Amino acid sequence: MSTGAVMCANVASTLESIAANAGRAEQERRVPDDNIAALREAGLFRSLQPAAYGGTPMGAEEYVPALVDIAGACASTAWVSGLLAQHSHMVALMSTELQDEVWGDDPDALASSSVAAINGCDEVGGGGVRLSGSWGWSSGCDHATWAILGFRRADPALGGMVIPFFAVVPRADYRIHDDWHTAALRGTGSKTLVLDDVFVPEHRIESIFALSTGTTKGFGVHGGIFHAAFTNWFSLGFSAVSLGVAKRFLEVYTAKVKTRVRAYTGSNAVDNPAAAMRIAESHHQITAVGHTLRADWESMTARALSGSLPTDDEAVHWRANQSYATKMSIEAVDRLWSAAGGSAYFDDNEMQRLWRDSKMTGSHAYSDYDIASQRQGRHLLGLDPDMSLF
Repeated sequence: MSTGAVMCANVASTLESIAANAGRAEQERRVPDDNIAALREAGLFRSLQPAAYGGTPMGAEEYVPALVDIAGACASTAWVSGLLAQHSHMVALMSTELQDEVWGDDPDALASSSVAAINGCDEVGGGGVRLSGSWGWSSGCDHATWAILGFRRADPALGGMVIPFFAVVPRADYRIHDDWHTAALRGTGSKTLVLDDVFVPEHRIESIFALSTGTTKGFGVHGGIFHAAFTNWFSLGFSAVSLGVAKRFLEVYTAKVKTRVRAYTGSNAVDNPAAAMRIAESHHQITAVGHTLRADWESMTARALSGSLPTDDEAVHWRANQSYATKMSIEAVDRLWSAAGGSAYFDDNEMQRLWRDSKMTGSHAYSDYDIASQRQGRHLLGLDPDMSLF
């Protein structure tokens, strides 16, 4: 078996216990420690970590199916574990000094993030910045010992243009403000990180431009899947979680239809042609999403292994297609949810949690198809990129 197949098989053995903890994740508003420990033992967090630090790096098409499976058991666990794993790919593009700090004494170290560049910085003479402020939506921060934070800064490489940069800070430099009270993906624990005048040295900082163009301090150190722009690998989990939730919803809904007896008439729902039609269309939609995403995962891996960065055509397509896949997965769930009946709204019914979580998978900025389709449409028309669109 390949390394990826072994990892996926190991993850499969954890799914029953992760599913059993789904309610607990919602109640505690964070992924249970048991889930993280089980996935660490399964090797998930090594999947996008350099071999030099104990990782078992693998292609996207080997890694991401595990997230799809986890999402069927607990979307919050899949969302968090995916981001924690994918951040390692980003750290591997940064300076070796930073990588040694993160993994040198603790190869199991994980980083959460809040990459929206909502705050500025104070420049420090001799190199580095000072950061103060709040960074929200840091999924899985309770399980991380580092954080990747977005901020705005002038980039000399772009003539002083102010663009997003990312700073990596240790757990001792920030505090977690517990403000995660949401209607969906409750278990992600995506809380706010607060910094008070924290110094970040230059070796822990990279610009979004450098991360996208292969000009970071550590680019080329590891090769293989790390010969890549960070954005597409960073975002692998968003559409994967949406797909996994849709697959599970189809399973639950189909099982319900087979045994459901309609109130008032006593008729069997399984004999209703409309139910069969809804199941068929959502099945086709989910199948199509799975195929198009796998094609992207394979092409992302192939591009990285080729030793060249993605073309503009590839980068724009991968972004838009991940957003479109999320949109289609949500539609597949909505079609079934609208015919699930009143009992689906009870708190102890798995379908209501799946439906809520499905909706929220489309709420991340990267999953905004209105934005992604504008970007791809402009590209297909031969227009210059609109830098106001992310």
